[in-house]
Amino acid sequence: MSKVLITGSADGLGRLAAQQLVEGGHDVVLHARDRRRADDAMKATPGASDVLVGDLASIAATRAFADAANAAGRFDAVIHNAAVGYRGPRVETVDGLAHVFAINVLAPYLLTALMTGPDRFVYLTSGMHRGGDPDLSDLQWTRRGWSGTQAYADSKLFDVVLALAVARCRPGVLSNAVEPGWVPTKMGGPGAPDDLELGADTQAWLATSSDPGATVTARCFHHRREVAPAPVAMRVELQDGLLDACAGLTGVAFPPG
Repeated sequence: MSKVLITGSADGLGRLAAQQLVEGGHDVVLHARDRRRADDAMKATPGASDVLVGDLASIAATRAFADAANAAGRFDAVIHNAAVGYRGPRVETVDGLAHVFAINVLAPYLLTALMTGPDRFVYLTSGMHRGGDPDLSDLQWTRRGWSGTQAYADSKLFDVVLALAVARCRPGVLSNAVEPGWVPTKMGGPGAPDDLELGADTQAWLATSSDPGATVTARCFHHRREVAPAPVAMRVELQDGLLDACAGLTGVAFPPG
C-alpha cells in the first residue's frame, strides 16, 4: 500500500485517480481549495483517509498547504494534478501573478521544494505543451497581449520542464509527466473524445505500480505509453532557468536531493 497525495482531487481527473487508488487499497489524501469543496471531495471518494485544504493560487496558502502535508507524514507519491484552463481572461492572484502560471506551475514547484520528499512525483501536463513557448522573460504576461490558450500551453510545457528538472536534480526519485489526453472534464468539455478513465489511470499507475514501465524517471506518458516530450523541455538551461525563476518569485530555492 502506498500513501499518495493528489492535488486538485475535488473533481475531474484528480477525483477519478483518487477513487482508483482507494479501490486499489492505497492510502489517499485529497486536496481542495476550500472547505466546501473539501467536504464534497470526501463524499465523492469514500475511503480516502483525509483531505487537506489550500488555495494554490496563493503563495502563502501553498506554503501553509505544504506544512499541513508534511504534518500528515511522509507520502510515497505526490500527484500534481491541480490546474486551471485557458478559456478565461488573465486573472491576477493576490501575489500579482497570472493565475494560470501561479496554479499550474508555481504551486507544484513550491510544493516539490517544501514537502518532505516522496519516492515519486507525477506532474500533469497536456499534449498542448508541444506548442508552449519556452521564453522565461514574460511569465506573467505583463508585456504581451493575453492569450489564454498560449498561457495554458506554456504552463503545461513548464510542467514537463519541472518534471524533468526534478528527475535530474533528485536522481533517487521517480519524476514523470502525464498527458491525459483531451478528456471530458470541466476543462476539456463534454465533447472531448479521449478516455477519462485512462487519463486518471496513468497517474495512479505511475504513482504506485511496481511494473517496470512505471518505475522509470524523466519520461512523459499518455495512457501508460511513453511519448516524446517537446525537445526543448530537455534543455538543462531551460530547466535551471525555470527553477531560478520560481525561486525568485517564492523566495524558496529548489533543494537538490
